Amino acid sequence: MALLAAPRAMADGIRGAPGEAATAQVTIPSYWDPRRRSERVDLTRVPQIRFLTEDDFPPYNFAGPDGRPAGFNIDIARAICEELGVPCTIQVRRFDLLTESLDRNAGDAIIASLAITPDIRRRFEVSDRYLETPARFLLRHDTRLTEATPEALTGRSIATVQGTAHEAYITQYFPLSARRVYPDIETARRALLERDVDLLFADGVASGFWLSGEASAGCCRFLGGAFTESRYFGEGLAIVMRRGNEPLRRAVNHALQRLWEKGTYAELYLKAFPAGIY
Repeated sequence: MALLAAPRAMADGIRGAPGEAATAQVTIPSYWDPRRRSERVDLTRVPQIRFLTEDDFPPYNFAGPDGRPAGFNIDIARAICEELGVPCTIQVRRFDLLTESLDRNAGDAIIASLAITPDIRRRFEVSDRYLETPARFLLRHDTRLTEATPEALTGRSIATVQGTAHEAYITQYFPLSARRVYPDIETARRALLERDVDLLFADGVASGFWLSGEASAGCCRFLGGAFTESRYFGEGLAIVMRRGNEPLRRAVNHALQRLWEKGTYAELYLKAFPAGIY
């Protein structure tokens, strides 16, 4: 098992999907094989797509200034419908009612960063993955470390949040580091800011926004690459549909690959994550 590997396929600005040459400093993730021929789909069996989402999980899905759904997931949903040329609606539900609404045929697909668990795969159709949510190491600018390996971090103190996959991962794979567990992410970040610990290991997306925001006071940076072990950090983002809706699943997968091939995916990724998360 590769513990420190980045996602299985990546584009670093000039490799990969078209339209990325201007983004050489930001790693654009790619989950599609450029050698794979996109499946032909019969769109007569996909007359429309009624997406279900929720509006309290930025930057993925949230209520925009005008009250309408916004965010990375919403942009992906609209781009899919435009690529397929089918009518599209986006309906907001409470997060805990999303799968029930799908079961009741109140929508056709969930796009809301729903965790892809074995139970979800058993009950529903699931699209190809279109984003992973990696873990990252953070440290202060003046901490002299260049690698995020178990050997390099031997004896170093690492903050994690209690009861998270990040705590479990550090416990398992960094046994020679000094583990420091905190009740919430705000307390763990403060420990890093106040030099109570050498490093913080946490969600890469939230950490990226914290690093670029005022709360971090420009203290810190990422160390090393992204940790994407699915047993700890999940399978990433995918679209969930009712079991047996194979035409819609094939159409969605076709559209996702086409969005990547055309460079649209890179544009939407940079809009949501301008500093990158890998």
